[in-house]
Amino acid sequence: MRPDEAHIIQLKDYRPSDFLIDRVELDVRLDPRATRVTSRLTIRPNPEGRSDAPLVLDGDDLNLRAVSLDGRALDSSEYAAGPQLLSISQPPRQPFTLVIETELDPTANTKLMGLYRSGGNYCTQCEADGFRRITYFLDRPDVLSVYTTRIEADRDEAPVLLGNGNPLESGAVEGTNRHFAVWHDPHPKPSYLFALVGGRLGHVGQSFTTMGGRNVALKVYVEPGKEDRASYALDALERSMRWDERVFGREYDLDVFNIVAVSDFNMGAMENKGLNIFNDKYVLASPETATDADYANIEAIIAHEYFHNWTGNRVTCRDWFQLCLKEGLTVFRDQEFSSDERSRPVHRIAEVKTLRARQFAEDASPLAHPVRPQQYREINNFYTATVYEKGAEIVRMLKTVIGEEAFRRGMDLYFERCDGTAATVEDFLDAFATVTGRDLGHFARWYAQAGTPRVAVRGSYDPHAQTYRLDFTQATAPTPGQATKEPMAIPVAIGLVARDGSTLTPRSDRTSSRGVFLLDKAEDSLTFSDVTSHPVPSVFRDFSAPVKTSLDLSNEDLLVLLRHDTDAFNRWQAAQTVAMRLLISLAKGMPVPNGAFEGLTAALCAFLEREAQRDPAFAALVLTLPGEADAAQEMGTEVDPDAIHGARQQLRHVIGAACSRHLRELYGSLADEGPYSPDAASAGRRALRNVCLDLLAAADAQTGEQLADTQFKTAGNMTDRLAALGVLMTLPGYAREAAIAAFESRYADEPLVLDKWFTLQATIQEEETLARVRRLLDHPAFSISNPNRVRSLIGSFAMLNPTQFNRRDGQGYEFLADMVLRADPLNPQLAARLLTAFGSWRIMEKERRERAKGALLRIAENASLSRDVADIVQRSLEEPVSR
Repeated sequence: MRPDEAHIIQLKDYRPSDFLIDRVELDVRLDPRATRVTSRLTIRPNPEGRSDAPLVLDGDDLNLRAVSLDGRALDSSEYAAGPQLLSISQPPRQPFTLVIETELDPTANTKLMGLYRSGGNYCTQCEADGFRRITYFLDRPDVLSVYTTRIEADRDEAPVLLGNGNPLESGAVEGTNRHFAVWHDPHPKPSYLFALVGGRLGHVGQSFTTMGGRNVALKVYVEPGKEDRASYALDALERSMRWDERVFGREYDLDVFNIVAVSDFNMGAMENKGLNIFNDKYVLASPETATDADYANIEAIIAHEYFHNWTGNRVTCRDWFQLCLKEGLTVFRDQEFSSDERSRPVHRIAEVKTLRARQFAEDASPLAHPVRPQQYREINNFYTATVYEKGAEIVRMLKTVIGEEAFRRGMDLYFERCDGTAATVEDFLDAFATVTGRDLGHFARWYAQAGTPRVAVRGSYDPHAQTYRLDFTQATAPTPGQATKEPMAIPVAIGLVARDGSTLTPRSDRTSSRGVFLLDKAEDSLTFSDVTSHPVPSVFRDFSAPVKTSLDLSNEDLLVLLRHDTDAFNRWQAAQTVAMRLLISLAKGMPVPNGAFEGLTAALCAFLEREAQRDPAFAALVLTLPGEADAAQEMGTEVDPDAIHGARQQLRHVIGAACSRHLRELYGSLADEGPYSPDAASAGRRALRNVCLDLLAAADAQTGEQLADTQFKTAGNMTDRLAALGVLMTLPGYAREAAIAAFESRYADEPLVLDKWFTLQATIQEEETLARVRRLLDHPAFSISNPNRVRSLIGSFAMLNPTQFNRRDGQGYEFLADMVLRADPLNPQLAARLLTAFGSWRIMEKERRERAKGALLRIAENASLSRDVADIVQRSLEEPVSR
C-alpha cells in the first residue's frame, strides 16, 4: 500500500492564496445531531494571486445545504460541491459576499476535529485543518480574517455559550427555549484559531489588569462540581500573563480570556484566540487527585497556550512548514517561564531528559525529519518532538550565540515587524540578523537538516606551556531524504574544572565573554592559556546545543565534575554518563572495569551525605539512572530490551545496597509535615524521598514492599500514593494486587486518576502484562473513543514498557497493530500517534526486527487506512538512508 503521491505537499510549491477572506460572520445553531452552520464570507481576489483562478474552498465530510453569492442563490451549474470541496469556476473579480449553509452531526464526530461533543458539551478543534469540517473555507494559515460568531443552543442543554474574542450580545430566541450569544474577535486570525464551546459548565474567575491598564476577565470553565480543582490553573494563567509582560513586554489584547477543560481531546490544549480549549488533565488538580508532575504540567501548558497569543496568534505561520515558528518558539517561552517559577537547573535537566527520550529517538528513527520539513503527506503527523522540543532548542541556541540583550531586541523587532501577519522562519531569523549585524545563514541549517549531531571532544594538557587544548569533530548520520550532512553551527559552553576543586582562570580568545565557543566546522580546536594544572573539561554546559557527545574522559574525570563543577547540568550529566557506561557494559555482557561500581556508589553516597538536603530536587535527578530507552538509543544496534532491563535492575540494586544507610535516613527525614503544597521546594523533597524508596526496594524487595505498602496506605497526597504504588508494581505478590484493587475502588469515579491506574499496570515489565492489558480493554472505565484512556493503557504499554512491547515472540507488536487498526476508523490522529511506538524497531536484534516489520506490513496491507496512519506506516517501512 502506498498513499496517493498527489497528496504530498512541498514547501517549494508554496504560493499565496488566490483569494482572501476579510470578514467571517458565522451563525452556528447547535443541535446534537443536526447543527446548522451559516457562514457569510467577505471575499476579494488576492493581488498576489492568479487573476483567472477559480475559487476552491476546502471541505471535509461536509453536507452542503445552500450557497449564494451577493444575495443570489447559485444554480447547481455555477458551482461544484462535494464532501471535500466547494468550487466556483468563475467567481467575481472584485470583492463579493458568499453565504454557505452546512449541516453537521457533532455526536457522530469521533475524529474530535471540527465541531464535536465531549461529555454532552459542544466544542471545537480546528488546528491544523479542522475548520473545513465546519464549513467550506480557505483553510490555510495565511488567510487572516476578522470573525463574528453567533452561537445558538437549547438553554437547558448548553446554558454557557463561548466564542473567540469579546462578547457582544446575548439573549433569548423568542418563542423557544433556545438562547444565543454573539462574540467578536477584532484581531484577524487564520481559521485554525477559531473556536466555540457550548454546554453545562461551572467556572472560577478573577480580574487581571494589564501593564497598559486594560481590565481582563479571566475564567476557567470545567465540569460542574469540579470548580475547586481549577484554581491552580487560574493562578498559573495570571502568573503567565504577568511574566510575559515583564520578560517579553507582551500585553494581552482582549477584554476576556477563557479556558475550557474537556475530557475528549486529541492534544494537550489549543491556543484559540481568547478561548483556549484544554484536555482536562492539564487543568484539573487537587492534592488528592494530582501529582506534583501534574501541577507542573498544568503550569507549563497553561503558560504555553497563553504565550501563543503573541507567538502563534498575533504572529502566525505562513504555512504549516513553518509550524516550528510558533510551536518551538512558544515551547522555549514556556520553558523559560517554568524555569523562573521553579528551579532553573532542575527544570533544564527535565527538559533535556524529555528531548533525549523523545526527540533524539525520533531523529534516530525512520520518522526523522527537519525542524522545518520540506514536504509532508499529513500535517497532523508533524506535531512532533522535533518541531516542538528541538525547535525550542534552536531558539535557545540563538540566544546563547547572540546574548540575552540582543535576543530581547531581536524579539521586539520580530513582534514589531510581523504583528498581524503570517510569518516564516526567515522573517524570524532576519530580525536577529538585523539587530546583531550577523549572518545567520549557517545557523539556519538547524531548521533544514534532520538528525542529531555527534560531537567528539578530546583534550590535551601541556604542563610546561600551561595550555590546555580541546579538539572537536562533528558529524551527523544520514536521515530519510538527507544522505549527506553539512557541519552545523554548534554553540559549546565551556569551563575547565580543577581536579581538587580549586579555581581555574583560563583564557581563550575564541570564546565569548560568556564562555561560548562556536563550532561551525567539521573539525576545529580551541586552546586555553594560563591553565595551572591538568583540568577536566566541562563542555556543553547547561546543554548549550542538542547534540550527542563523545568525551575523552575517564569515569574518575567525570566524578570530578560531579563533585566540583559549578554547572549543575554537567554535574548531573557526569553521573548519568558513568551510569550509562556501566549499563551498556552489563547489557552487552562485557566485564565491568575494576572499581567502577565502587567509584560510582562512593560518589553518590558522598553526594547524598553532603548535598541532598540542600537541593532535594536536584539530588533526586542525580540518583535516577538513565532510562532503558535511553540505553537502547546509546547502544544503537542489535538491542535486546531484556538485557537492558536486567542491567538496569542490577545497577539499581548495587546503588541501593551501597547507599542504603543514607537512603533510609533521607527517607525518614523527608516525610511531609503539614498540608500538601505543590510548590517547587516541597515537590523536590517528595521527589527525593520517593527515589530513596525506589532504590531501597531495589536493594531489598522485602523492605521495599513494607515501606511502599505503608506509604501507599498512609499517604496524604496523590504524589506519594502513586509513587508507592509504582514501587509495588515492581514487586510481584499479594501486596501489589491488593494495592491495585484498593486504588481502583478509591478512585472509581475519577477518570483522570484511573488513567494513572491503567498506566501503572500497562508498564509492569513482566510477561503476564500483555494479558493484563488485554483484560483491561474490557474494563467498564476503558473506552477506545477517549484519547486519554487509550494513551494511558495502550500508549503506555507500547511506549513505556520496552521489554513487553518488544517481546521476542512479537505479540506486543501484533497487539499494537490490532489496536491501531481498531482506532483508525474512529480517530486517525490517535491511531497514528500510537503507531509511532514502532519508531525504534530497526535498532532491535534480528528476531524482534522481523516480528515488528511483519506487524507494520500487516497494517500497511489494510486498504482503508486513513492518510494519518498510512503516512506513518509507509515512512516506518522505508529503507534507511546510507551514504
